[in-house]
Amino acid sequence: MGKLQSKISFSTSKYRADGSVEGTGPVQAVQQHGPTHTDAVTSVAALKPDLCVSGGRDKSVAVCSWRSGAVLRRFIGHKREVTKVTSALDSNRVFSASRDKTVMMWELHGTSGPSQHFPGHDLVVTGLAVSPDGSQLCTGSRDNTVCKWDTETGECLGRTAISRNLVTHLCWVPGEPYVIQTSEDKTIRIWDSRELQVAHTFPAKRHIQTCCDVSQDGRYCLSSSSGSAGEGGEATLWDLRQTRNQVCEYKGHFQTTTSCVFLPWDPALTPRIATSSYDSTVKVWDQETRACLATLCLDGSGPLVSLAACDSSTLLCASFNSGIHVLQLSDCADLALAEVAVF
Repeated sequence: MGKLQSKISFSTSKYRADGSVEGTGPVQAVQQHGPTHTDAVTSVAALKPDLCVSGGRDKSVAVCSWRSGAVLRRFIGHKREVTKVTSALDSNRVFSASRDKTVMMWELHGTSGPSQHFPGHDLVVTGLAVSPDGSQLCTGSRDNTVCKWDTETGECLGRTAISRNLVTHLCWVPGEPYVIQTSEDKTIRIWDSRELQVAHTFPAKRHIQTCCDVSQDGRYCLSSSSGSAGEGGEATLWDLRQTRNQVCEYKGHFQTTTSCVFLPWDPALTPRIATSSYDSTVKVWDQETRACLATLCLDGSGPLVSLAACDSSTLLCASFNSGIHVLQLSDCADLALAEVAVF
């Protein structure tokens, strides 16, 4: 999708761990690939080694090589903006949610059209989580409902509505029948997918909860908060085995924190998490000490809306203004987070 170019950027966005500016100077060359989407990218997710899936305001779903920026597949079918994308681990199927109130399933090696439709919500679909084996799908919407689906038949296996539960995100707990859900009512719920009932609700936060993620071992959950002018915008770590209280908070963003992810576990590194924000910054944190290890400001990108962790040192970040950014975390004397490509 376009000729590959490189550029040297001169920027003041080299940051110390505490977020203060270190100085100006040339930053490493950023590979510029042709844009994947013709409008804002709204969601990005890791698909397989070297592959990712994304959705955008242009109503399309794209599967790309994040190493080369090449668009391998483009799926067309939604009538309005795509809001979320996801896939099962090592699967050839991807799923997309949209403002057109539907969810669609696409085959990586199939036709360009959807292989399954999941209609049934009354408003925009804002949550999407597929079971580890790929057999079931949970969806959530601003219509206050959570639904469970059979991915093979498209049959709705359950539907539950909770007053004021405007769903913002869903994620499946690895190896468990549980789904985590964030909401505009400032709560984080744990759903038992077998009966589609709420198994636990964490104490309400002060701000809207925008996103959630679960660690690979299924022990911890992350959520992120809305915020403005330095108020709110934190990420919160919760222990799924000790569900009475939060473990800790990660504070440093000045506006809404839109996405939070656990970085894949590396035995040589301390556990790390990453967050992105409307303030155009991505931060990497030490999960245990809460220390901010690195901050990167993506100047001109506009709000950053979605993160995906490809491996322990590579992040993808979706932006409103400038596509999908490939970020590399390097361990040197001081941990550094750098943009290496955009597509």
